[in-house]
Amino acid sequence: MNDKATHFGFQRVAREEKARRVGGVFDSVAHRYDLMNDLMSFGIHRLWKRFTIEISGVRRGQRVLDLAGGTGDLAARFSRRVGSEGEVVLCDINATMLDVGRGRLLDAGITRNVRYVQANAETLPFADNSFDCVSMAFGLRNVTDKQAALESIFRVLRPGGRALILEFSEPTVPGLKPVYDLYSFRVLPLMGRIITGDEDSYRYLAESIRMHPDQQRMCSMLELAGFARCDYHNLSGGIVALHSGYKL
Repeated sequence: MNDKATHFGFQRVAREEKARRVGGVFDSVAHRYDLMNDLMSFGIHRLWKRFTIEISGVRRGQRVLDLAGGTGDLAARFSRRVGSEGEVVLCDINATMLDVGRGRLLDAGITRNVRYVQANAETLPFADNSFDCVSMAFGLRNVTDKQAALESIFRVLRPGGRALILEFSEPTVPGLKPVYDLYSFRVLPLMGRIITGDEDSYRYLAESIRMHPDQQRMCSMLELAGFARCDYHNLSGGIVALHSGYKL
């Protein structure tokens, strides 16, 4: 693949075209995003996110950047962790998702320590060494240049800060992969059509997961971006992996 093309699911598209198409996917699903997450994962996505928070080490008074923060699941939890002395920046490239997230957090009474920024993860509009922790849940696979995004995350982290990348990955339990493939390519698009009226977006979801780097490749990409002590935790048999790396 030449440097002017990239993957959109299983399709090859021009690099500048991918961001537009991904934007269309999330414009379409934003208002049913949380419902679909609960249905698709049988609610287990909440446990994956809770685990991310628990191992983050985030403390009161710290600054957290939640990238691809969408409807605010992680941002709400981080907000309680950092308290009134800290700050959480909920950042998403998609304005519709950001609006949904803002509305959810306001409805939950979270008003004082969360800021909202629309930005591309590849070119973050923040100063160097700005955050104690940067999280990104189920967003990296949608980024056109994943390596640029990891380098951007590294730049805005403070020394000693930690990146947490929660993303779908490669199943490791014997016999799980064919069952997971059947569910992904047959059941998910059908659910998308019934619940959101959008089958294509959930077919893209399944395809984008298959095109995303596996656990070892993700660790290598984090190291290439400058991170140290890179590691990962397989969750649900490797269907999801939580990667972490530190800026020393």
